[in-house]
Amino acid sequence: MTESAGTAPDHAPLLEVEGLKTWFPIRSGIFRKTTGHVRAVDGVDLTIRAGETFALVGESGCGKTTVGRSILRLVEPDAGVVRYQGQEILDLARTAFHPLRQDLQIIMQDPASALDPRMTVRDAIAEGIESFNLVSGYQAITDRVAELMQLVSLDPDAMGRYPHEFSGGQRQRICIARALAVDPKLIICDEAVSALDVSIQAQILNLLRRLQRERGLTYLFITHDLSVVRYFADEVAVMYLGRIVEQGSTERIFAAPHHPYTKALLSAVPSIDPDRRGLRPKVLGDVPSPSNPPSGCHYHPRCPVAMPQCARELPPVRQLSDGTSRCFLEAE
Repeated sequence: MTESAGTAPDHAPLLEVEGLKTWFPIRSGIFRKTTGHVRAVDGVDLTIRAGETFALVGESGCGKTTVGRSILRLVEPDAGVVRYQGQEILDLARTAFHPLRQDLQIIMQDPASALDPRMTVRDAIAEGIESFNLVSGYQAITDRVAELMQLVSLDPDAMGRYPHEFSGGQRQRICIARALAVDPKLIICDEAVSALDVSIQAQILNLLRRLQRERGLTYLFITHDLSVVRYFADEVAVMYLGRIVEQGSTERIFAAPHHPYTKALLSAVPSIDPDRRGLRPKVLGDVPSPSNPPSGCHYHPRCPVAMPQCARELPPVRQLSDGTSRCFLEAE
C-alpha cells in the first residue's frame, strides 16, 4: 500500500447528512416498556462530494455502521435530514424511495452472510438487474453477469457455483459485482475489507480504486482501520459515541490531528518514524455505554487533557482551515 490517498476531487455534494439521529429503544418488563435508548447515532453531519472516498472511522460500537444503514434506510432514523443530489430522501414513501436504491448500494463486512447460500453466483448478481428491470431475457442477463464477473476479475464460467465454493476474497468480489450490477453512484463500504487477509485487502482496495476511476463512483468507506484510510480515503470523519468529533482531508488528519480522540487513535497506528512514537496521548479506559453516554463531551472521561467545562457542556463544532473539530481546546 502507498502512504497516502490521492487528492479529493472538487465536485459538488452528492450526499448531505444533517443532524442524523438513530436511537434504538431499550425494552424491559412483561409489557416491554421502553426504559431507555441506545444513542447509536446522535446528531451526525456529513457532506460527501461526487467522485471522492469519504471515510468514517472510530472504535467498534461508535455508531458508524448505523450511519450507513440509516442513510440507506435499512434502519429508519429518528431525526435528521439526508439529501441525495439535493433531494430529501428520509421523507419519501418506500415506493418512492425504491428507485433511488439503484444509485445507493452497500457492500457488507462479511460476504458469506451477505450472500444467500442457496443462490448461485449468477442469480445473486442478477438479483438487482431483475429487480430494476435493467436487462430483459435470461441470456441477456447471464451475459451481463459474465461482464460483471470479468470486471471484478472472476471467471464467468464459475457463475453456476454457490458462495461456499469461493474464498473470502472471491466472495467479496461477488458482492462488489452485485453492487455494480445496478450502475450505482454511491457505494457504502461497511468494513468491506476488515475480514480479509492483508494481501487480499490490498487486492480488493486496488479493485475498488480502479472501479472508482473507471466508473466515477463515490464511496462512503466505514472502517476502524486507519492504515486503510490513509491509503484509500480523500476525506475522513472521526466518530465517537454517536458523534463526529473531527473531520478533514486525509492528509491533514494524519499530519496535524486536532481532537484528542483523533490523536489517540493515530497513536495506535504502527509507525517506523521514531520521532512520531509516543508523542500522542493514549486512549484511557473503555468506551462508555451508548445507552448512558457521559454528559458534555462524550470523550471527557477518557481524555487526558479534559477540563471541567468538558463534563458540563457539549463543545461546539469549530471550523478549521481544513475541516472541523468539536473540542474546547480549539477556542484557546
